[in-house]
Amino acid sequence: MAKGAEQTSSTDQFPDVAELSYEAARDELISIVAQLEGGQVGLEESMRLWKRGEALAAHCSTWLDGAEAALTEDADGS
Repeated sequence: MAKGAEQTSSTDQFPDVAELSYEAARDELISIVAQLEGGQVGLEESMRLWKRGEALAAHCSTWLDGAEAALTEDADGS
């Protein structure tokens, strides 16, 4: 792996992920997991899918964290 590649985040590699809704990102992530579990893709494609999946998972996590924070604020009466 190239020296600078380790410092590049998944979302930097896939900037379009930031534009996806939670549902679209989740559905794509489910599709990627199915492809990887199927074992029918080569190593290079598997690595590309894995990195895309990491970016999608991080995006979904950000959405869920935001939703949780909004609910907490509403519950606190803020």
